[in-house]
Amino acid sequence: MLVRMLMRRATIVAAEPLPGRFHLITLEGAALRDIAWTPGQKVQVAMGSAFVARTYTPMTWNAEAGRTCILGYAHGSGPGSDWIRNVRQGDECDLFGPRKSLDVSLITAPLVIFGDETSLGLAYALTQPDPDRPVSCHFEVADARATQEVLLQLGLVGACLYPRADDDRHLARSEAAISCHLAADTVFVLTGRAAAVQRLNRHLRRAGIPAARIYAKAYWAPGKSGMD
Repeated sequence: MLVRMLMRRATIVAAEPLPGRFHLITLEGAALRDIAWTPGQKVQVAMGSAFVARTYTPMTWNAEAGRTCILGYAHGSGPGSDWIRNVRQGDECDLFGPRKSLDVSLITAPLVIFGDETSLGLAYALTQPDPDRPVSCHFEVADARATQEVLLQLGLVGACLYPRADDDRHLARSEAAISCHLAADTVFVLTGRAAAVQRLNRHLRRAGIPAARIYAKAYWAPGKSGMD
C-alpha cells in the first residue's frame, strides 16, 4: 500500500522511435505537475509491478504542464528494453520520483561527460540549464552512425564517439581524450556501463583528480538487472 501511495500515474503522450535502438518517450499526468526537478535526477518506471522497475533520467520536466521526457535505449531483452520498444501513445504507467542521482546543479565549472547510449538523456539534461558552460561529451557506442543522428536531433553537437570493442581497447582513446581536460576545475561525470565507469574513474584518480570532481554512476552491467 505504501509503495502504491508513492507512485505517480502518467500517460504516454508520445513514443517516437529514433535511429538505432533509441526511443523518445513523453509522459504526462496531473501527478507530474508542480514537481521540483533538478537535471540529473532519476525516475523509476514500474514494469507492470510496483516491485519491478527500471530507472531513467528525464531530459526535461515541465512542472506546469505535468510533462516529462526520457530517451530510452533498448539494448537488451529485459523488462526495461521491452517496455522501451513496445510502449505506445495512450499507454499508462506508474513511476517513482524524481529522486536524487547525479546532482551537479550547484557546479558552474566546465563538465566532461562520459557514458554510452544510456547516458544521452543525462547529457542533454545537464547541458540545458547553462548553454554557455563548456561541456565535452564522450560516449562508447555500438552504432556510431545511429548515435550521431540522435545527438544531432537533440542538438548535442561535437560529442566524441568511440565504437565499442569487445576487449575494451576503445577506452584507451577515451582516456586520452578526457585527459585533455584535467587542468583547472573541470568536473567529470561518468555514467553507463559499470566496467567502463570503473576504468575511467581509476584513470582520473591516478591522474590526480580529487574525488570531489568526479561524479560516477553505473547504469548497467552485463548479466545484472535493475541497477539503480
